[in-house]
Amino acid sequence: MGRTKNQPVGGQAPVVQRIRLRYTKRGPMRFTSHRDFARAVERAIHRAGIPIGFSQGFTPHPKISFASAAPTGVASEAEYLEIGLRERVDPAQLCKALDAALSPGLDVVEAVEAVAPGSLADRITASLWRIELPGVSDEQLAAAVAAFVAQSEVLVERMTKQGRRTFDTRDAVASIEAVSSQTSPPGVVEAVPCAILDLVVRQVTPSVRPDDVLSGLRVVADLEPSAPHSLKSARATRLAQGTLTPQGEIVDPLDADRDPVAIGER
Repeated sequence: MGRTKNQPVGGQAPVVQRIRLRYTKRGPMRFTSHRDFARAVERAIHRAGIPIGFSQGFTPHPKISFASAAPTGVASEAEYLEIGLRERVDPAQLCKALDAALSPGLDVVEAVEAVAPGSLADRITASLWRIELPGVSDEQLAAAVAAFVAQSEVLVERMTKQGRRTFDTRDAVASIEAVSSQTSPPGVVEAVPCAILDLVVRQVTPSVRPDDVLSGLRVVADLEPSAPHSLKSARATRLAQGTLTPQGEIVDPLDADRDPVAIGER
């Protein structure tokens, strides 16, 4: 994309196009806080010459909105944001330019024009997570999952900005499954087991995070990795987020913009 001056002189130009993007947080970039990432996006937009729109008032802000950002410290293959532009652009070119302007690990993988009604946040009701648990065997995790599913309520506590809060992790979990970890080649013995958990968590208030569910597994089954590992060493990755269907599938929030007619006929 050609370089343009981002903020127009005088009054703010109206937004003529909205673009929705899916991006990832991989590797060390999973430790990037949401605030730091927001700043990185603003700088990347400036470097890429994207004609971003600005809000009105004494302190104009770029028209950028984020939807259900992942917690700091976890990786994600499915993060979303929306930007408002004062000039029309080709979404594919914008995707390429913005991705090139961001650091490796923060990767823009798709951009579509927002054509269907409703916000991104309205289309996100659940997330699919994969959690790797070093020091936990498949058998230990399977037993803990069975104990968790058998409960009608699993309460855990976590400190929040509003103070210590209690969460019912069982109610927020739509599905939970212990996935068999990859088997070693013949003759090779794994020094440290690493169980894998697949987890679909509904968007609830207050929000329930993957580490809250791990705390719930500790509550119901005393799940603890073997030394020197701990549940804090668990590696969580968000694989998908979107609308949870009655069949348990997660619909990508960009689907409605890719084919709004087909989505409306469902």
